[in-house]
Parts: sequence; C-alpha cells; structure tokens
Amino acid sequence: MQLGTTTWPEVEAFAGAAVLVVPIGSTEQHGPHLPLDTDTRIAVALAERLALARPSVVVAPALPYGASGEHAAFPGTLLMDHQTLAGVLTELVRSARATFAGVVLLSAHGGNQEALALVAATAEHEGDAVVTWSPSVPGGDAHAGRTETSLLLALCPELVRMERAEAGRTEPLANLLPQLRAEGVRPISSNGVLGDPQGASADEGHALLEALTTRLLSALDARWPSTGGAA
Repeated sequence: MQLGTTTWPEVEAFAGAAVLVVPIGSTEQHGPHLPLDTDTRIAVALAERLALARPSVVVAPALPYGASGEHAAFPGTLLMDHQTLAGVLTELVRSARATFAGVVLLSAHGGNQEALALVAATAEHEGDAVVTWSPSVPGGDAHAGRTETSLLLALCPELVRMERAEAGRTEPLANLLPQLRAEGVRPISSNGVLGDPQGASADEGHALLEALTTRLLSALDARWPSTGGAA
C-alpha cells in the first residue's frame, strides 16, 4: 500500500496495525552515466518489495534529499546537513506514532548514516519503535560502480547511459575516507565514480535486489516477530 495514494478513512481503518516504511535517498551525482536520483530509486524499489512481501507494511512518499555534502562540488546536488535531516526524520517519526505501530527508515544513501543514528537515539528515548536500515552488498563498490549500475539496469535501464560509463577510483573506500571526509569526492575522483561500472548487468541487479530484500525482511521480522513483520 502506498500512503500517498490512500485517503484518511482508509488509513484510519488500519491505524495501529501497520508499519510505515519511509524510503530515503538523495539528489546527488552518480558518475557520468547514472541519474541524480539513483539512491532514491533504489530505496523506493526496496520499500515496495518489502510491502509486497508484508501486506501490513505501508510505503510513505520518498524523501529524495539526503546528507550529500561530499558531493556538493558536482552540479545538481541538493542536500541537507546531518542535523537538518535528522530533525526532519524525527518529526516524521513523531507524526507517525499516532497511526502506525512502528517506522522503518530505509536509506539507500550511505552519507545519511550519521543522521539515522541521531534519529534512532531520539526514537529510543521517546519510546518509538523505529528500525533504521541501509542496503549493503558484500564486496560491492562504493559509488556509481558496478553495484549501483547493475541495480539501475534492473530498475530503469532507460536511464542508464552505459556509453558514458567509466571507472573512477577503485581502491577500498577505507583508504579514501580521510581525504573524502576532508575534501569531498571531486578532488578524489573527477568523474564522481568510486568503483568500476564495467561488467554491470540487469541480471546481477535483479539478484542483488532479491538478496537485499531478503535481508530487509529479516530486519523487519526481527523487530516485529509475532506476526511475521507486521505490528
């Protein structure tokens, strides 16, 4: 169920018996070949798969902006700082408590982690049932490489400009983090890619989506075990 397309009487009918999932993405560069809303598309796709598997899950309209300061030097990036993002998400959680049994904050942008941690701490203090979750692919590259390119080829191949795809920095992210945090992505990788999109495929993207959905379901069921993911 999509929250944005329901009416308030329809929502009132299941008040207290559903979990709200909020897809959180970003509007930031993803190399010369992927759209700026890549993270948002991935978050929405996973949220929708969660709702298909658990009818008690309701999908909120996506938040398409994140803490993307590391990408600010690239044209088109729109961002919030961590405190602002945390404040927005905290208010969403507070407003959801009157209707929903809990909230899943599903973020597909790694830079949102600091804000999510702040929200989780506030939610615990205020007694709200909140799960924060982000997709992670073991062995996957960091940004706009094979992993994200495969996911987008599975979700919206018409938006992937494979003829423009090129490798960026391919070292482990841990090796790049000190400079990345100090200077942002552009001084490290002029094309914005941290990885190599070559070899990406829609088949790999579909397999990644299945694996990520399984992990997301496990996280939901661990928080609400009594009814298989429902509240």
